[in-house]
Amino acid sequence: MAQEWLKDLNPKQKEAVLFGQGPLLVVAGAGSGKTRTLAYRVAHLISSGVSPEKILLLTFTRRAAKEMLNRAAEALGSNASLTSSVWGGTFHATANRLLRIYNQAAGIGADFTILDQSDAQDLLDVIRHKKIEGTKKGRFPRKGTLLAIYSRRMNSGESLDDIIKNHFPWCERWKSTLKEIFKEYVFLKQKRNTLDYDDLLLYWYHILDDPTVARSIEKRFDYILVDEYQDTNQLQSRILLKMRRNNKNIMAVGDDAQSIYGFRAATVRNMLDFPTTFNGAHVITLEHNYRSTEAILRTTNLLIAQAKERYTKNLYSNRDGTEKPLIITCKDEEGEADTVIEKILEHYEQGVALQQQAVLFRAGSHSAALELGLMKKDIPFHKFGGLKFLEAAHIKDFIAFIRIIENRKDETAWFRVLQLFEGIGPSTASAIYERVAGHDFDLEALKTVPANKTVKQNLSRLYQLLASVQPHTEKLPVQLDQIARFYKPLLEDNYENAKVRCNDIEHIVGLSGGYSSRTKFLSDLILDPPSSTSDLAKGSKKDEDSLVLSTIHSAKGCEWDVVYLIHAADGCLPSDMATESDEAIEEELRLTYVAMTRARNHLYVTWPLRFYSRPGGFSDRHVYSQCSRFFSKDIIESMKKISHDEKHTEEQQCDIAQTVDIKDRLRSMWE
Repeated sequence: MAQEWLKDLNPKQKEAVLFGQGPLLVVAGAGSGKTRTLAYRVAHLISSGVSPEKILLLTFTRRAAKEMLNRAAEALGSNASLTSSVWGGTFHATANRLLRIYNQAAGIGADFTILDQSDAQDLLDVIRHKKIEGTKKGRFPRKGTLLAIYSRRMNSGESLDDIIKNHFPWCERWKSTLKEIFKEYVFLKQKRNTLDYDDLLLYWYHILDDPTVARSIEKRFDYILVDEYQDTNQLQSRILLKMRRNNKNIMAVGDDAQSIYGFRAATVRNMLDFPTTFNGAHVITLEHNYRSTEAILRTTNLLIAQAKERYTKNLYSNRDGTEKPLIITCKDEEGEADTVIEKILEHYEQGVALQQQAVLFRAGSHSAALELGLMKKDIPFHKFGGLKFLEAAHIKDFIAFIRIIENRKDETAWFRVLQLFEGIGPSTASAIYERVAGHDFDLEALKTVPANKTVKQNLSRLYQLLASVQPHTEKLPVQLDQIARFYKPLLEDNYENAKVRCNDIEHIVGLSGGYSSRTKFLSDLILDPPSSTSDLAKGSKKDEDSLVLSTIHSAKGCEWDVVYLIHAADGCLPSDMATESDEAIEEELRLTYVAMTRARNHLYVTWPLRFYSRPGGFSDRHVYSQCSRFFSKDIIESMKKISHDEKHTEEQQCDIAQTVDIKDRLRSMWE
């Protein structure tokens, strides 16, 4: 096949796309076209005769994989349909797919269901309450902390002792109890035929120790391509190493300067050590930035040059634009908010839509004053980094029904569904589940539960629903619509704003039309959950032009015409919670770099001289700050410096001598 699309690539991109056999590391600087490079690599392999199903493309979101495969399809033109056979998706989705095939080798049932993070936390919380007496709980770690400790142990390769010592030192006195809780957690998951996110990777890793299975899985893929390699954890790196024991064809693409997920056990070492992990690896560096102006890159290059260990790259751009990034000192948070709003409206009047402007910050609380200011000015905004769509209670209820039908041993789903009914609390729900389990999960057991009339009637209705959903004879939307009709009266009884919540359920039912398998639909929904109903509505777009507010972590991979990085003060950036080690401070530096490289044309960095803080959630205090340590003298010299201090505020004093004795007049009113 002719490969005319290769003309779209610069020399370094083309070198990566046409690379032959063996391990390849592509160090792709911010905005250097890594998506195009990966997509064209897929297109090149297919057009060179590689069977699409022999290509594994690993990404960190399903959306990223879809975008790359769509671009590959565009390049292939008349042969676009070939890309549909490529194995493209996240690590967890790929693990799920492989474990459905090799479930016997993994020792799990093919009908296993997956616990999302919220469900995993709830299960740990149940065990926590059983293990710890109420009077002794004290500061015993809550469910979110329990899952964080457990997950880091599973993914990082660190021992529990080291994890507690380095990341959760205040949990040291409960170490033995934590081990008991985690042991029970593993036991219950295995008993119920459920896997959490970590299990998906762990089972994938361990089945590769079986020589027969390892050979079979390795032969499935002639080529493995990995996106965002800097965000992989040690377990993922070990999986890839096992997948390439004989066939060495692996291409990893990433940017060590954008490794910012240490709290998820991701490690930049995977990328830095790639050439030694995969012996003989060839390294290609992409330095041509297509996003930002040269003036912005001059500043960001200086910023990341402070990193102690990195792949050296000096991004450059051919884009016009000589406006230097601005660094603005503000009197306080309100002054910072006023300054940012002034600039937002200024750019809006110049024709830059609100949705092409983004305000970024290290923590969600840093935008509080700005949000108030935006509301006063009636400027619409959308904030990213909050509650996920799938974490909403009514969505979790609906999904729980599907999970029971998929896996009758899923105790967490049973507990959630049963407690929706009048008269059923935790104790009754537990007794009902144990009765069903005692009858080998035969639904007929629901009919014989000893209970009052109301509970018996509700269990009879539930039995009729679960027994009537026919997975093999009805299309998936028909099955889910049947569940939705049953659930909506329960939703109305249990929640406010029922109409809005019912619309969310209808969105999920509509989304299922693209799936032939309930298992695939449920797995995709849990492994790559939508963040809002707008993610579910096919082709829908927000009519309102809204400003983007986002944490830096949520902004990764995005770009805007104008970017405002606020609260760039020491203690905020770097966060005072992330300065315990050189490695942690290095990650905060990379986080700052990620924020600033989101800007295409205009970049503003602001910091308040003082702001309010609530240490430990107690009384307020006024904190005086200094500019982030990352903005050294040479970096500030590459920017335009502006100071909005007291003399620029509306409260400035006016030196006019007193001519009217107001105090005397007020006193005389009472004489």
